[in-house]
Amino acid sequence: MNNNETKRIARLTAILTQLQSKRIVTSTTLAEKFGVSTRTIYRDIKVLEHAGVPIYTADGKGYSLADGYRIPPIMFTEEEAGALITIEQVVLTNSDSSLISAYSKAIDKIKAVLLYATKGKIELLANRIVISPAWPKDVKSNSLTIIQQALTSFKVLNITYRSTYKNETTERNIEPFALYYTLHENWSLIAYCRLRNEYRMFNLDRIAAIVKLDINFKPHEITLASYLKDKEKNFRHP
Repeated sequence: MNNNETKRIARLTAILTQLQSKRIVTSTTLAEKFGVSTRTIYRDIKVLEHAGVPIYTADGKGYSLADGYRIPPIMFTEEEAGALITIEQVVLTNSDSSLISAYSKAIDKIKAVLLYATKGKIELLANRIVISPAWPKDVKSNSLTIIQQALTSFKVLNITYRSTYKNETTERNIEPFALYYTLHENWSLIAYCRLRNEYRMFNLDRIAAIVKLDINFKPHEITLASYLKDKEKNFRHP
C-alpha cells in the first residue's frame, strides 16, 4: 500500500467520524479540514456509499448519516490517548463531583478500546503525572452534569439557592444558558431566572438542591459573546 492510499484510508475514516459527530457536514468544510479539493471529497463520499455506508445528500446543505447508523469505535493514537489521560489528572481535582464521576467512566471506556501496546504506555504515563498538593481539591458541588443535560435539552431547572450577599435561601425555576469557570476553580451557571425575570449568574457551590423539570423553554436569542460583553464590568449575582 503506497503513501497516497494510506492517506486516503485515513481521510475516509476521519470523514466517517465527522459525519457521525455532526448532523450535517458540507463538502467545503470537509475539503478545508483535510486540505483537499471538494472534487476529492465528492469521490470519497462515493467510495463510502459504495462500501455500504448510508450517507444522505441534502441539496445545498451537505451530507449526513442515516439515523441509527453507527461506525465501530475509532482507535486512539498514543498521542491522543496521552492527552486524555493527562487531562484526567486535572479533572480529578475539579470542584464538581458529578464531572469527576462522568469523566472517569468515559476514560475507562477509552482505555478499554486502546491497543495492548498503547495501553501499557498509557498506564505508565498515568502513574507519572502528579498534580501539585497546592492545587485546591475541595469538592464544592455535584450538579454540573445535570445542568449540562438541561442546558443541551432546553429543560427548566428548579433550584434551591443560597444567595451570596444576602445570605437568604430561595427556590426558583431557571433556564440554563451557559457555564462559566473561574480562576478559583469554581463553576458558575449563567441562566435566565424566572423569579427575577433576568439573566443571573449562580455559583454551583451555593445550589443546595436541583431538579430537572419536564418543562421545555425556547432557546435563548442572545449569544454568549453578547452576554459576556454586556456583563464584562459588572456581573449580576442573585
